[in-house]
Amino acid sequence: MQRQSTRYLEIITGLFVAVVVISNVASTKILSLGPFTFDGGTLLFPFSYIFGDILTEVYGYRASRRVIWTGFLSCLVMSAVLWIVGKLPAAPGWELQDAYKNLLMTTPRIALASLIAFSAGEFSNSFVLAKMKIWTNGRFLWTRTIGSTIAGEGVDTALFCVIAFAGILPAGLLGSVILSNYIFKVGIEVLATPATYRVIKFLKRSENLDVYDAETDFNPFSLKA
Repeated sequence: MQRQSTRYLEIITGLFVAVVVISNVASTKILSLGPFTFDGGTLLFPFSYIFGDILTEVYGYRASRRVIWTGFLSCLVMSAVLWIVGKLPAAPGWELQDAYKNLLMTTPRIALASLIAFSAGEFSNSFVLAKMKIWTNGRFLWTRTIGSTIAGEGVDTALFCVIAFAGILPAGLLGSVILSNYIFKVGIEVLATPATYRVIKFLKRSENLDVYDAETDFNPFSLKA
């Protein structure tokens, strides 16, 4: 079915970008919750994959590709601005320069890891969901939302942790962080499946839209609309 209306696409795009940007800031704190050890951004970041599932399922891979690049560029701009602000001289009497640097001036290595992992994970998620939708003829939505998240979050978590922390964290702790992040993120997707079903059903009905990517160019760098 061809795209006829996108009344809600801008709203979903805004929420997606907000989740990604906020998650990057929240990730500066490492949390310990029961048996899990993860960065604070993990509490919110899995919702970017839920939004990614919704975008691809309803609007198709092409729309999802544009939104993913919007999120990527937003994170890039945020990192650059926070870095520049941190490098500028502090006003006399402002005593929080060290705190700002420690929390908001992400090292180039962390920033690079975040951007690479985000783009690779989100595109993997979108690609797998779009392909599974064709293979299943649009049936068994839960297999697509969960299956694509298993793939996307696996790519995202492994790339980020290895690029950011290999050689810094002990191998045992690094493995624990990867496993904890992965289990927690996939778990949130599974728990959110009923709500995801309802949102997708509402959007397909409201937008009169249900895109199948049978002839889509899946090149993530393609500029085709």
